[in-house]
Amino acid sequence: MPKFILVLFLFLSLMGCSQSSNKISYIDQIKTHRYNMNIEFSDRKTSPLTDNDFANFTALNFFPIDSTYRVYAHFELNENPRLFQMKTTTDEMPLYKAYGIATFELNGQNIQLQVYQNQELITKPGYKNHLFIPFMDATNTKESYGGGRYLDLEKPKNDTLLIDFNKAYNPYCAYNDKYSCPIPPRENHLDIAIKAGIKTFKKQG
Repeated sequence: MPKFILVLFLFLSLMGCSQSSNKISYIDQIKTHRYNMNIEFSDRKTSPLTDNDFANFTALNFFPIDSTYRVYAHFELNENPRLFQMKTTTDEMPLYKAYGIATFELNGQNIQLQVYQNQELITKPGYKNHLFIPFMDATNTKESYGGGRYLDLEKPKNDTLLIDFNKAYNPYCAYNDKYSCPIPPRENHLDIAIKAGIKTFKKQG
């Protein structure tokens, strides 16, 4: 299909001439991550897009890669983690655990984010150590999706958690209303602008 060729061309253009080093640079890692996302959206079997948007899809839109938004946070487990039903865009209320708190500094500000654990997802193969950060920030409704964005992480082995906002992605609801998507809890609404990761998807009329 032409869209696969176009996405591949965009990826190869972004990769440039970085093969001179045996190590893959951080920038190339993010480019590869974005390339894989575009491949997912270009495949009818894995794409969340509506039929109309899929027919016209070329590539997702991202903020420029900025390593400033790759931060090491102090991670503290909640001693008595609460179980609660997280609100979604539908009547579904999946069960989550308030797993811990990530504290870090970004652009001169001290920030805290709650880290959650989906109690159903962790029972599935490959997701035992999966953690989840849904968040809102000052770019919402302007440069990024109004319903917030998500981050997927793995349980840290110590009290340090790597958070990379360059990998922030949209909930599927940003592309198709048929999905049920967690709504970021108020405790994860940030006053600052996270100008990293994915931008708003422009749907076809």
